[in-house]
Amino acid sequence: MISEVPTEPGWIDRLEPAGIAVGRAPSPNHGERRCGPTDILLIHYTGMPDADQALAWLRNPESGVSCHFFVFEDGRVVQLVSEERRAWHAGLSRWAGEADVNSRSIGIELANPGHPAGSPPFPEAQIRSLVALCRTLVGRHPMPARKVLAHSDVAPGRKLDPGEIFPWDRLAAAGIGHWCAPAPIGPGPSIGPADRGPDVARLQALLALYGYGIAVTGAFDPATEAVVAAFQRHFRPARVDGVADPSTRATLRRLLAALP
Repeated sequence: MISEVPTEPGWIDRLEPAGIAVGRAPSPNHGERRCGPTDILLIHYTGMPDADQALAWLRNPESGVSCHFFVFEDGRVVQLVSEERRAWHAGLSRWAGEADVNSRSIGIELANPGHPAGSPPFPEAQIRSLVALCRTLVGRHPMPARKVLAHSDVAPGRKLDPGEIFPWDRLAAAGIGHWCAPAPIGPGPSIGPADRGPDVARLQALLALYGYGIAVTGAFDPATEAVVAAFQRHFRPARVDGVADPSTRATLRRLLAALP
């Protein structure tokens, strides 16, 4: 599976300095990028019980889906689509006002059956390779830390991957992505379903300021609940319930305060 041909523009043969070889498993499912720059790194899990089956689906012309890179549980990495091309991985999604996330992003699929299988942990070898891959990609593209994202961040309510057990703190320790220690969970007033008013509008505005696709309506509707749950899944994973408790709101403020 490892390619022996020299690197071409948009393709990677080896992740340096880790020395991890990158194979090629080309997918026909891609197109022209429609806008730029390529400034989002989007992480997924496959959500399928078998890695080879998932890779085959991403290469099947009838599936209409693909990604740029695929990382097996044992750490092997293969590239399916050139970085210069628009892979089909984000679906209906939005971040920071951009609705064509596919055109702005590079998608990485991690072989993991995900929530349907009880959210098994990501193996150490897989995370080591992911860190090396992400370091390479953020070095090749203008990707700010706050745009290293989960699929669930750009498609709240529709997608859950890579899930609340994904080690975002581990990536941040390697210099990848935006992260701060979550505020401790404790007592205090929460904002949740059926609430409305200025506190809800303020919460929505702060989530939108960070990048989430949310309207500032002042009503804590199902869309707001989905965005809060997506935020928790990424940044406050100890409890994912879609309720903006004091810990959730404090963590959001910490993240905004830590932005450049």
